[in-house]
Amino acid sequence: MRRLHRSLLLAARSSPLARHRPPLPVPLHPLFPLHRPPPPRTLPFSTAALPTPPPRDGAPTAQPTADALASLEAAERQESSGDHQKALDLALKALGPLQEAHGGWSLPIARALRLAGAATCRLGSLADSLDSLEAAAEIVDPLQGGGAEAATVAAAVHDQLARTKTAIGRRWEAVASFQRALELKCRFLGAGSAELGDAYRDAAEAYAGVLCFDKALPLCLKALEIAEKRSGEGSAEAAKVRRVLVVAYTGLGRSEEALEQNELVRMEYERLGLDAELSLIEIDGASLRILLGRTEDAMNELKKVMKRANKESEERALAFVAMAKILCSEERSSDSRRCLEIARETLDAKRSVNTERVAGAYTEISMLYESMNEFEMSLCLMKKTLAFLEGASGMQHIQGSISARMGFLLLLTKRIDESVPFLEKAIEKLKNCFGPMHFGLGFAYKHLGEAYIEMGQPESSIKFFGLASDIINAAFGPKHEDSIEILQCTANAYGLMGSYKNAMDFQQRVIDAYESCGPGSDYEIREAHRLLEQIRKKAEGSPSAVFPANTLPVLPEN
Repeated sequence: MRRLHRSLLLAARSSPLARHRPPLPVPLHPLFPLHRPPPPRTLPFSTAALPTPPPRDGAPTAQPTADALASLEAAERQESSGDHQKALDLALKALGPLQEAHGGWSLPIARALRLAGAATCRLGSLADSLDSLEAAAEIVDPLQGGGAEAATVAAAVHDQLARTKTAIGRRWEAVASFQRALELKCRFLGAGSAELGDAYRDAAEAYAGVLCFDKALPLCLKALEIAEKRSGEGSAEAAKVRRVLVVAYTGLGRSEEALEQNELVRMEYERLGLDAELSLIEIDGASLRILLGRTEDAMNELKKVMKRANKESEERALAFVAMAKILCSEERSSDSRRCLEIARETLDAKRSVNTERVAGAYTEISMLYESMNEFEMSLCLMKKTLAFLEGASGMQHIQGSISARMGFLLLLTKRIDESVPFLEKAIEKLKNCFGPMHFGLGFAYKHLGEAYIEMGQPESSIKFFGLASDIINAAFGPKHEDSIEILQCTANAYGLMGSYKNAMDFQQRVIDAYESCGPGSDYEIREAHRLLEQIRKKAEGSPSAVFPANTLPVLPEN
């Protein structure tokens, strides 16, 4: 049964959205099969039975009242002016009469639900927003044969649904909604319109946000084409698109092309006199130069930023973080630490309006401390970053990545009981943000499996090693060292369980994998054969068997 979603009913009754709330609207109807409409039903929120709705392609039973349409239009005006509480009140006020006129399936009802979803999203009630927008999407999707008007409403619904899903941490699902909104806008917008260009850029950003850079790139190039035709190659509109293009090229490993686009943005910001934005783009340029091995050029770029920026500015702090990265790569640990201390002092003292930027800086700092084997400092900063992100909208991708890193470091430092909750939290967030096959999720599964082995629960570890193996194999291939190590971990787990046949099967797969890597793996092949022999001895009950080994020995370079 389709009805007004529970969360909207609760929103209409409860604080803070219940101030001067109009009477609760009549619940909406579901979409029913044409051949057999269901009987009336009593809902837990109302003692009144719902009438049977009209068929999905049938005409509405009555025209919506003038007052309901007036409320709907007023709600749209309030949304445009930024008064989201009034927009929500008016949208809910319109729903009851519209439902009575249309039986729950019409474009005006979808418009009202979209308004309610947008308002509750901006008011911070994300679950209410998601319920409302999903209901609106169920209404508009079957109506999309209705021409430009239906496509316009459907595009607005899917666009807002994508933004709510992003805010709630479901980035992977949001990508499909942004893509759907773009497809719908292509039906009714002019080929070179600014709004269509924005839709291409939004979809490109969404794909880049889930690390699908190959899909982001063509969309971004299309957005850039539209921006350049409308405003010129050196326009602020084009610069905005180029920043997304820098991300896409960097993610694809095309750092030279990323640097070219970065330089075009830098020139535009310099022309416009946007000092703060100019500093940030120059820091990005320095990072690209580091990737290209041009550390001296990167250092000179960062010194320019420090000279221009205010002493207590966020941009200067970010420049010190990038400089610390260069110094760390040159094994100048004490100089790197000093840069990190200066950056932390500034970031700690300043309340930033850009949560993601500051969280990224703290994460970078913590990983630099980790690279210098200062694990406690790294963990402390990660905990601080998670606390900083608590309650922030749309930051679940950073929370997931930090939780995964904390879980690994706690596992590395033998704090197994502490590591498991962080790894479990990371798995949940990474899956929602990046999808079920993201390589970071694979490593989180692997580390969770290792934690269960340390806790004496090899049976549980087998499941997580299996999940990790599927993802890491798909991401890096079966010959990658991490793919092979997961096989070794699985063999170890079966050996601990006393399931020696399975242990030998997986140990043989380790041998096969190393043999497929060529002559450079001679040592690893010998070690894998040695471990297989130890399993056989263990299976035969030999007291001299030494097994399992948690991982194969790692040889130093050269």
